[in-house]
This record gives sequence, structure tokens and C-alpha cells, in this order.
Amino acid sequence: MKQLLAKISLILLTLSLFVSCNAVKRVEPDEALLTENSIFLNGEEIQENRIYNQLYQEPNSRFLGVPLQLNFYNLARPNIDSILSEKLLQNDRKREKLEAVLSRKQLDKYINSRVEFNQWIKRTGEAPVIVNEEDARKSVNRLQSWYWNNGWFNVETDYSIIPSEKKEKRAKVEYYVNTHKAYKVDSIKTDIDSPVLDSIYESHRAESEIKTNQQYRTLDFNAERDRLTQLFRNNGVYNFEQEYLNFDADTINTNHKVNTTIIINNRQVTNGDSTYRVPFKIYEISKVNVFTDYTYANRNEPVTDSAQVGNFTIYSFGDLEYKPEAITDAVFIRPGRTYSDLARTRTYSRLNSMRVFKYPNIQYNPDPADSTNTALIANIFLTPQQKYSLGFDFDISQSNIQKFGIGFGGSLLIRNIFGGAENLEIAGRGSIGSSTDAAASRDEDRFFDISEIGADVNLIFPRIFFPFETEEFIPGYMSPFTTLSLGLSTQNNIGLDKQNLSSTLNYKWNPSRKVSNRLDLINLQYVRNLNTNNYFNVYRNSYSELNDIVQSPNVVTDPSFLNTSGQLTIPTGAENFIEAVNNNENTTSGLTENQRQNVINIRERKRRLTENNLIFASNFTYLWNTKENLYDEEFSRLRFKIETAGNILSAASSLAGADKNENGNYEIMGVAFSQYVKPEIDYIKHWDLGHDNIFALRAFGGIAIPYGNANSIPFTRSFFAGGPNDNRAWQAYDLGPGGSGGRSEFNEANMKLAFNFEYRYNLFGALNSAFFVDVGNIWNVLDIVEDEASTFTSISDLDEIAIGSGFGLRYDFSFFVLRFDIGFKTYNPALPAGDRWFQNYNFNHAVYNVGINYPF
Repeated sequence: MKQLLAKISLILLTLSLFVSCNAVKRVEPDEALLTENSIFLNGEEIQENRIYNQLYQEPNSRFLGVPLQLNFYNLARPNIDSILSEKLLQNDRKREKLEAVLSRKQLDKYINSRVEFNQWIKRTGEAPVIVNEEDARKSVNRLQSWYWNNGWFNVETDYSIIPSEKKEKRAKVEYYVNTHKAYKVDSIKTDIDSPVLDSIYESHRAESEIKTNQQYRTLDFNAERDRLTQLFRNNGVYNFEQEYLNFDADTINTNHKVNTTIIINNRQVTNGDSTYRVPFKIYEISKVNVFTDYTYANRNEPVTDSAQVGNFTIYSFGDLEYKPEAITDAVFIRPGRTYSDLARTRTYSRLNSMRVFKYPNIQYNPDPADSTNTALIANIFLTPQQKYSLGFDFDISQSNIQKFGIGFGGSLLIRNIFGGAENLEIAGRGSIGSSTDAAASRDEDRFFDISEIGADVNLIFPRIFFPFETEEFIPGYMSPFTTLSLGLSTQNNIGLDKQNLSSTLNYKWNPSRKVSNRLDLINLQYVRNLNTNNYFNVYRNSYSELNDIVQSPNVVTDPSFLNTSGQLTIPTGAENFIEAVNNNENTTSGLTENQRQNVINIRERKRRLTENNLIFASNFTYLWNTKENLYDEEFSRLRFKIETAGNILSAASSLAGADKNENGNYEIMGVAFSQYVKPEIDYIKHWDLGHDNIFALRAFGGIAIPYGNANSIPFTRSFFAGGPNDNRAWQAYDLGPGGSGGRSEFNEANMKLAFNFEYRYNLFGALNSAFFVDVGNIWNVLDIVEDEASTFTSISDLDEIAIGSGFGLRYDFSFFVLRFDIGFKTYNPALPAGDRWFQNYNFNHAVYNVGINYPF
């Protein structure tokens, strides 16, 4: 290991020495490469990124101190056209040789390819940043502006270009900022001409973004301008615009205080050649007209159908295909209410979320019947999307249980199926694959020995579908939806073969832009295992462990359990041996206590993984996400979910006086239903460090506690560790539980802790890289598992938290990111206590992960 690190260090050192000599290769003799920016605030050097971001020039990016992108750019030839012309076209001898092999057209293509490749090197690399006096002066002005906008009105700035004394054609720039005393906001007065605006302002004065005795910030004044504009327009002032609002900040002889006056003039009106001002008024919506099937083609056609709902009028150019209430429930511009920008925004959002119409067009016109000129008619033009939509998908995959897989599927979306803007989605999916050698396939002569087929049906209502009214606590502007789902699937694979039936009734609503909620009132899942006799063909580690016990010198067992090679037969011999040990039968003897406990553990795991599952659960998920768009690199995301299962079935069974099985559990149709509570929390935070540098972390904690009718958690509700989106130094299902060392093929448990840290940075162009540290593990707790190495019994078991570290490359294709990560086992809790750190920390024992998009 030490030799490997020494070799890597030597290579990097040699590389840095080699490439550093070429950094100024494309820098002219009278120019200087910018090597460093320094900012001195009141004589002290500072390192704040937000201040350095004000500078117009920054040095070329570096990786481990080496300007890789600059050196890559330097590989390009500056005058490639003239060089190729001189070498190939103007040189008769070379041209004749090439034309003897290539046609003139081929020669032109060859030259163009050389030119394009040279241009690609330039685009991918980074041109040298040359110190520029003009840019330095602009940077000084920007620094001065930044400090002025943050309250230092007497700020002084300057700069100095300092050539390098050790290396030629290099220089650094130092910027000097002297702030002097900052100004604070003192008094806030108003000069508002319109009584209506003055009344609204006074009612909301306490919400002002400008606070007295705080340092002046231009951003606070901009925020106050935005707040007041929204405030007025959301309170009926339809024609208010930002340009009517101004601030007068008096700083003359005020002892570094800012006396502010908010000035709002009356509205300017032009009538013919004359211009005059009139007070602002509050507008009210008198009518709302909705056109449900408007298109540009029928804009001049007569309306043929209509409906009246209160003061709403619903129009159609053909037969009205929508229940009027389904439309009016999605419109928050209501007759009789004052005009509001917020109502219009909520209407846009709700109509879009229904997926029935294209982006709506909302227009306001003065009501000609109103003599006060304060009434508006709202016209909403809706263009329906196609009633039927088809979708198809196809993918090729590879995983740790299949070496090759093909997936395919199709979907049909039927919009407005019952006339109330309901959507029906019908989807089918299927896949075939070839298994790995992890288990013996029953069809060894078939290449495709894995298959799955399934179908899902979703019926989506744009409302809360519930016996009583929910508008009071889940109003329509929260975009509520109810979804009824039914899913069926069957698997035919190298494993146990499964049939899966699932059904859900869930509600979704968004209280705000950042918050979304989901309640699965009913989440039903039935899993039936069809081929339990194949268990020991799949879980070969368990089978090998049993054979090791059987073949121990001290163990004597029934010869009928064994084949001619002395190994347990599958499934009869293995199962009979397990039951003989469990029941202390005289056919088997000589086991040590550890061997006997291992057999009992294998028996319990087999029972859990082969039993049929009936899960009747409810869960609630709260999601808080500050990410504003796809390109937002600094955000927080918190997800909390709690699920309970089996309580209703347990209560019903108890009240009905149902009988219990031999294990003391109630059964429904011959299946002991699961009962548990499962809370989990997931937090993600990204920091944008500037210059395409991101630091990201994730923290996850979850526990599933069985009780009542169950003493374990179904496999589908358990936790696992490892894989490309978890601890990348272990493959999926390989890590844990605890310090057991991942003895099974699919290791799972009912408690999990995970922490991930990742520093992401740009190498060049669309190629990015990252260093990461992944921490976590899974354990069994408060369930039937008794294996000490797998269970969490006290805080001291936290020393079994595994640590993986590594690095990766990511290529950004704009619409998705292709990710390649290499993880090394840094701290392996499966090893003896003194040998857990940096054992097998090398490429031979590394785990290589390929994924799509970022892990978190």
C-alpha cells in the first residue's frame, strides 16, 4: 500500500513539474499570466468567496496545484490553418505523397479534421488569463459598488499589479479596500399620494424589509420595493407598477445615518394630448368567463355550449366535455373578490398541474357595465391537450444478479375520463435477463432465465376524494390530488419467483412552493413466493455454511440428508438437517453451541425470506425542498416519513375473535400479516463554493420496529447498505448487518444510519470529478435476530459504522449525468478490531460503481 501511494505521489509530482513549465507557452513576451488575486480589507487579507466573485478576472483553474485545463489548451496550435497549408499544401513533395494515397476530397477532409480537433482542444481547455489593466479597474469599481451597496458610502478602493520575481511572464493583482464607517438606517417616513395605497401600507408596515438601526443594504430596499408591489397588487390595485415607487435616502450631515422616505406618486394617465395623475383605486372581479376548448383556429367561431356556476360562466365551442365544478374548483379568481396577482398565479399553477390543458391564457378587461371603472372581467382561455397519449420505453441494464437484461414497457394516458378532469393511466412493463453465476439456474440451457411482467393502473382525481369536506385545511390552491392505484406483477427468475399485488389510496398536496405532503391512507401489498424450494440455490452462502457444519469432524447426522458427495441435498436434505437441529432430534448430534446457533439463524432467515407477506399500511411523507430550479446548486432538502402497518387488521382480528396460528399470530387468508412502525428521516444540503465547486452532504436515519402480530420486518420494507447511491466502497446488499461481514447474498436489517460527504469540482469542459466519504451501516434491533455481530444493543455498537472513501468522474450531458465512482474500504467493521483501518485499500479490492446522475 505504501509503495502504491509513493508511486502515485511520484507520478503527480513529475506531472506537476512537467506541465508547470508549459503554463506560459501561449503568453506573449509583453503579457503576464494571472497567478493570484488578493483582496486586502482595511489592511487585512480576506478570503470570502462572495467578495472575490466581484472581480472580473480570476486565475486559471487548478487541480492539485496544476492548471490542467490551461495546459490542455496549450496543446492546441495557434495557427493550425497556416501550419497545415505550409506542411501539406505548399510543400509539393508532401502533397504529392498524400495525393497518391488520398483523393483531393479525402485530403480536404483530413485537413478539416485536424483543424476541428485543434478547435476542440481549445474549447475543452482554458485559455491563459492575461493580466488586464482595464479589467483590474473594472474590478475596483465593482468592489467599490459592492461595499457602497452594503452601507459603506465612503469606501476607497485601489489595486496594484505585481510581476513575479521568480518566474517570467507571470503576475498577481492585489486589491485594496478601505471601508471607513458604515451607515445605518435611521428614520423611515412615507410620502404616498393615494389614500388607498397609504392605508394598505400602514396595515402592513411591520412586515417591512427595511429595519431601523440596521446597516444599510441596497438589497433590503430592492426587497421592500418587491414586497410593496406584490402587496398592492394582491390587494386589488390592478394597475400598480414598480416605477411608481421610489426611495429618497438622506445622508447629508446625519452622522452616518440614513433617513429614508418612501415616495409613491399617483398613477399617470394619458388621454389624447393631455397627461395627468389620478389616485390609485381598488379593483374588483365582476365576472369570470372560462373557455374550455379555445384554439387559435376557432377564435372567431361562435360559442355553442355554456354553463353557469354562481358568477362563473363556462363556455365551449363544441359540446361542453367538462363538469363545470371541475373547472371552477381550479380557478381562484373569484367574482366579487378584489383583484389579486396571487389568485392569478395559483390559477395558472393549478390548471397546469391537472395535465388536462395546455398553458392557460388569462386576460383582464374593464367591465363596460361598471360606472365606477373599478370592475374587471377575467377571461380564461383553456386549450385541451390530446385526450389519449401513448408512451413507450426500452432499456438495457446490468446488475449484481444479472449479467444482461432488457426492459420494455408502454403506457396509455386517458385525460378527463369521467368529465371531472380525472386522468387514467394504464401501464405495462416487462423484462428478460440472463442471470449471473451467483446461483444455479434451473434452466441452465437458456440464456434468458430471468423474466418479469407487470401492469399498473392509476386513476387520478384533481381533488381530495374523501367522505367529508377538506377545503378548510387543504384548500384548492395547494393542488390536492387523490390517486387510486392497482399493480400486478410476476417474476420468474433465479430466485424464489414472486407474485406481487399492490394497491394504494394516496393524497398529495403542496402547502407552499417549498413544502409537499403525501398521505398513503391505504398501502396494501401482498407478496407470494412461488418457488421456495430454490432457496438454497439462491442463497449459496447459507448453503455452504450448513455444509461446513455437517462436514465438521464432531458432527453426526442422518446419511439420508446427504448426496454421494457428502453434501446436503437441496431442498430436502438441507431443510431436514435444519429442523433436526432445531428440534434436537437424535438423528443429528455433536454440534457446538456456536454451530447450533448458526443453524438457527439460517433457519430464521430462510423463514423470513420465503414466507408470504401481507402488508396493510398507512404512511405520511413530509418533504421540504429549497431548490428553486434544475440549475440551483445551493439548497437544502428534508424528507420525513413515518409508516405504520397491521394495526387495523390486528384490531379487526381481535374484535372478531379470530384464531391465532401455532406461532401466536393472526392470519388473513393463510398469511400472517405484518405489524410494525417505521420512521425515517433524510436530509441533504448543498453548498455552492463558487467556480463550479460544490460541497454536498446527506444524512439518513431509519428504523422499523416490529410488534404485535410480527417479530420481524418484511424483506421489502427492510434497509440495506452499499451500492452506487449509498456506501460506494461496498456493493449493494454487501455491507452489514453490523460487524457480521455480509455473510448472505442479500444482507438487510431493520435499522440504518448513513452519512455521505462529497466535494465536487470541474476538471475541464463537461467533465467533473469528486472526492467522497461514505459512512454508515445497518443493524438488527428489537426483532427476532439474535446474532450478536448483527444486532445493535448499545451505543458502543457505533464502532461498527463502516467508512468508505474514494473519487469519481462525472460527465454532464446536460439532460443527465453519467457517473463513475471508485470506492475504497477505509474502515471495515467486519475485520478484527485492530485491523479495520485501511486494510486492502487498493485498486484490486476497490468497488467500481456506474450510475446515472448524482447520488444525492
